[in-house]
Amino acid sequence: MLRAGSERTWGVGVVVGSGTNCAGVAPDGRQVRFPALGELSGDWGGGEDGRGQRTTLQRLVPEHFGLRSALAVVEAIHLGLVGRDRVLELSPLVFSAAETGDHVAMRIVARQADEVVTMAGTAIRRLGLGGDDVDVVLGGGVFRRDDPAFLERIRAGIAKVAPAATVRQATAPPVVGAALLGLDRLGAAPAAAERLRATRTHDRLHPRQRAAASNRFPKQSAHYQTHGIPRRPGLIAR
Repeated sequence: MLRAGSERTWGVGVVVGSGTNCAGVAPDGRQVRFPALGELSGDWGGGEDGRGQRTTLQRLVPEHFGLRSALAVVEAIHLGLVGRDRVLELSPLVFSAAETGDHVAMRIVARQADEVVTMAGTAIRRLGLGGDDVDVVLGGGVFRRDDPAFLERIRAGIAKVAPAATVRQATAPPVVGAALLGLDRLGAAPAAAERLRATRTHDRLHPRQRAAASNRFPKQSAHYQTHGIPRRPGLIAR
């Protein structure tokens, strides 16, 4: 993902999707990695819901699953009627609620931004790149949306660690990065990389998946069964 989002072979990449992980590569090849091991490593990312003060998520989350209340959602997950991995679907709801000024959702989004800064900043410091114009590439499902406030919080946090750093969103699929690394190894001409980026896009590689993701929320009711227990949706872009 790092190589897919940068023209360099070094820098720092952070993925936020169903989990959070980070990798950094120095110009001399030194590496640092923070793998996504879920509960084992304590990483924090993906879909989360808030607790405490009242929030529009109390309405939005049950509506998403076609259930009557937050308690009904918890019971459905506990009983296996709703898969635990479907909690990942709630991330867009949280961002949407934050955009409307919901304080609980805003705190969740802010915490996620700060987690990205912590991981990227640690990688930068360990590699001694704080004084360099390092690229920090952000990828994963959470970054497939346009959220200026979320990105600005990340940029501001990383600027404190590396003032000359450039924060980029990876717009190409990660597989493009793998192919670019191969071209780097072969010493291919720049034109080859340009053709690769032009022909291997998300829309071309996963046209049906993109359509399913973009239509998922307006057509969510199509997944519900007669008893109010949602079917597992089809392909979801993460």
